[in-house]
Amino acid sequence: MSSRASAFSLAALVLVLDRVAKLLAENYLAPAETIRVIPGFFNLVLTENRGIAFGVFSDNESEWRAFFLSGIALLVMALVTVILWQRSPTGMAASRLSRYGLALVLGGAAGNLYDRLLKGAVTDFLDFHLGPYHWPAFNVADSAISIGVALVLVDAWRSHRKVRLL
Repeated sequence: MSSRASAFSLAALVLVLDRVAKLLAENYLAPAETIRVIPGFFNLVLTENRGIAFGVFSDNESEWRAFFLSGIALLVMALVTVILWQRSPTGMAASRLSRYGLALVLGGAAGNLYDRLLKGAVTDFLDFHLGPYHWPAFNVADSAISIGVALVLVDAWRSHRKVRLL
């Protein structure tokens, strides 16, 4: 399988995993319910996030919020798709780490965009906390986006470091 096909397959896999996980959460969790999976560390909850990842912008009540956030997601997805589709001037594909990172971002953005277009909000259900520290609920798509961005940044740092060493 080509690196391009691998990247788009990974994005599709993330989208499918995100949809399945959200459907399970929506079908088996009640909105006010908390299932303690690992007491004091990890719960399953059912929340709707009208903002972006980890609840950012969720308190903004603008009627344009869903359109704006959907537009941003579409732009990101278009940009990532173009980057994944292109080849460098030398004919070689971007590094494997960056391609997989971008594929994770693409799949995650597609998963959250699907929710936002369908119901104006994104389903979140993973809830981590440690003592007094609590991370906002998130989902598989958010995780894929975060991991994907981290992979691209690590690859950029490694590439920059290689150039400086020469």
